[in-house]
Amino acid sequence: MIVTENLSKAYGGVTVLHLPELSIPRGQSFGLVGNNGAGKTTFFSLLLDLIQPTTGYVTVNDIKVSESEDWKPFTSSFIDESFLIGYLTPEEYFYFIGDLRGRNKADVDRLLAEFEGFFHGEVLGKKKYLRDLSKGNQKKAGIVAALIGDPEVIILDEPFANLDPTTQIRLKKLLKTLTEDREITVLISSHDLMHVTEVCERIVVLDKGDVVKDLQTSEATLAELEQHFAG
Repeated sequence: MIVTENLSKAYGGVTVLHLPELSIPRGQSFGLVGNNGAGKTTFFSLLLDLIQPTTGYVTVNDIKVSESEDWKPFTSSFIDESFLIGYLTPEEYFYFIGDLRGRNKADVDRLLAEFEGFFHGEVLGKKKYLRDLSKGNQKKAGIVAALIGDPEVIILDEPFANLDPTTQIRLKKLLKTLTEDREITVLISSHDLMHVTEVCERIVVLDKGDVVKDLQTSEATLAELEQHFAG
């Protein structure tokens, strides 16, 4: 589904990401962990064609993302608040994304109805602009917007950050449903080792841009990750 070939990114002669070969199959829940500066967001930015690689390329369904836009209709993401449109209300934003994804207002409303519990009464119907919502509620809006249009690939950068415990639990259940029931490929980066271990069947550890561990999740994975980061 997703494959890198000699992929690297350098700034000022300093390589911040080097992935000679990485393959993520369809339907896998893939976790990416590492300290600040490890290259997690850089990888996601390359995957979404937000920045250009220094060498190599990344493909999604055999489509080079830097050479074609054919991957965009089945790929969605939420990286940070810059993906939102701050002067829109959440409803206006959802309908805008729905229109881009070929979904009408009724389609979007049906999807939003499924997330009443996730929104916890704090997002819809508040007559607030997205820019005026809390960081946590902005995160909720961005995650749900990424689900509009039945994407095959969903990329989420730090999805658990700024969420209250109840929403974190609901999000973990949602992410498991996406991969187990709908066979969607989900990529998650996170600093929270416990959360990523609970929802991802595979976890890759980056250190200064290089893969240092590639683990199939098991009961021992959390302890192994904690030991690694404890130094």
